[in-house]
Amino acid sequence: MKAVIIGTVTIAAAAALGLYTWSVSQETAAIPCGDTAVATSAIGGPFELVSETGETVTDADVITKPTLVYFGYTFCPDVCPLDSARNAQAAYMLQDEGYDVGTIFISIDPARDTPEVVRDYTDNFHEDMIGLTGSPEQVDVASKAYRTYYRKQEGDDEYYLVDHSTQTYLMMPDTGFATFFKRAHTPEEIAETTACFIDARS
Repeated sequence: MKAVIIGTVTIAAAAALGLYTWSVSQETAAIPCGDTAVATSAIGGPFELVSETGETVTDADVITKPTLVYFGYTFCPDVCPLDSARNAQAAYMLQDEGYDVGTIFISIDPARDTPEVVRDYTDNFHEDMIGLTGSPEQVDVASKAYRTYYRKQEGDDEYYLVDHSTQTYLMMPDTGFATFFKRAHTPEEIAETTACFIDARS
């Protein structure tokens, strides 16, 4: 894995973001995988964004295999790079075990995160990680589909921070949302749980 330069700035607001929750159906299917279960909830859905190569893509174009999906932004000082590195590490672990898993980074800061910026950012973590951005309207549609939260902080027009939720979603190309991972989950736990869901569908 390529070296990642991680900012050392820590903000109190970012630490609290992992507590963000949403209302979903609690009806679950009997697929015990670690401490999670597949949820029949309305997380995920159609979106249209701009890829790191400048092409307009849909969710069906980029979620073609089991995929870890994360919403963040490239100027994020510590939370996003740590989570992205962890997700990439989990993907490498799964690859070593023979599983084909994708990783996606969706920017919630389209004003600064151009296709070129998200491409350079994701290349730091995994050569196959897909970076997505788009217009504010496109990003808002994707965020609402995944029940995520983000809010630009007041202050400097250029060097601002963005509060945002920090879950990583495991999405399946045919059945959609499988489960989610919190910041406390390790690469090993994500890899093990993801493999469990893949095996349960094979």
